[in-house]
Amino acid sequence: MQNRNIIFITGNKGKLSEAQSIVPGIIGKEMDLNEIQEIDAEKIIEAKLKEAYKHHKGEYIVEDTSLYFEALNGLPGPLIKWFLQALGDKGVAELVSKYENRKALAKTLIGYISENGVVEYFSGDIKGTIVQPLGDEGFGWDKIFMPDGYDKTFGQMSREDKNKISMRKIAFSKLAEYLK
Repeated sequence: MQNRNIIFITGNKGKLSEAQSIVPGIIGKEMDLNEIQEIDAEKIIEAKLKEAYKHHKGEYIVEDTSLYFEALNGLPGPLIKWFLQALGDKGVAELVSKYENRKALAKTLIGYISENGVVEYFSGDIKGTIVQPLGDEGFGWDKIFMPDGYDKTFGQMSREDKNKISMRKIAFSKLAEYLK
């Protein structure tokens, strides 16, 4: 993305900060978009792109990150924000701890729209386990997600270490490759 700035429409400063540290040239435009409630993240991204278009013309991206629990047949998925709001990270961890299977999949989906309206999707995912809250870094559910092959939660990792392996890193790297 040399000499190219991409607008990232988001109301989440944590996501923006991570995206900017992964892909230089991303510029944030703070905007809380009305978000449909849906299990299918691609439908959410599609609706976010349409909503953002009402306020911003031109090239931009939107993003949604989901957390899927195997024990709950994929719930909460894109609804994780509301689970966290209702239960907190400790409550979500307690809910999953009731099951023998605490495996989870963290997935980021980016929707990109070009100047001429072409839409592309870029995804990244990482498997892990839900644990009791550990660490003080990150945001959202970072303290309860321990990626497979690591002995630390995202909440215990520095931003730099998390950004080497995260689902957001994978998705934004695919976007950067596409934009070259």
